[in-house]
Amino acid sequence: PCPLCCPQLEGLCSFLQLSTCPEHLLVRFCGWLLALTPDLSYTSAAVLAEQLFLKRVLSLAQPPSRHLMAALASFCSKYSQPFCRVLVAAVLREPGEGAEQTKLVCELVEECLEPDSVRLVLSQVLELPLSEKLLPVAQAVLGRQVRGPLLSPPTRGFLASFSPAGARTGSPSLLVALFQEVLPPELFDLLVLTLCRQAPAFATSLNYAKLVTAVLTTYQSQVS
Repeated sequence: PCPLCCPQLEGLCSFLQLSTCPEHLLVRFCGWLLALTPDLSYTSAAVLAEQLFLKRVLSLAQPPSRHLMAALASFCSKYSQPFCRVLVAAVLREPGEGAEQTKLVCELVEECLEPDSVRLVLSQVLELPLSEKLLPVAQAVLGRQVRGPLLSPPTRGFLASFSPAGARTGSPSLLVALFQEVLPPELFDLLVLTLCRQAPAFATSLNYAKLVTAVLTTYQSQVS
């Protein structure tokens, strides 16, 4: 059969009430999606990510159920790029604290997303004005990295000026040692430049201090 265009697919999702179907059925539906051949197009996967998850995630007022987490993890395992472009981007842009949504994004970054999608999430964070809501997401990304990219001289200077006592001599965490993922140098430089520019606004922020410490720990060999 011919693939559905976006309006047809959106109409079908609405007819099937996928945005409000019971979450245990959502898990089964996502399992069926993963078994489809050929794979969904990027556009179709983006439409389904919006229809299946966006309303549910943005309305979270408590931690997601195990069924919802299972459905999210299942979908992300194959279509993480369109998922990030649609759902993660919407969460990051959503005004307000969004505590449960932020925790969910962090968990997906730490446990579910492929390396390319993890880097995409960081680039999405850096496209927005830095806020307390975004700092834990950036830290979750760094948790997936190992020390690797060479830092530019301005980066070294910034990191040195914000180094907490003992940060340069601490041992890397086991988590850092387990992953073999490295940020592209240009993306890491952008992260550090953003931290540098926003430092005065976050002078009393614990999350900001944690993120800077994570940068120092993850890329310790380049700033020692």
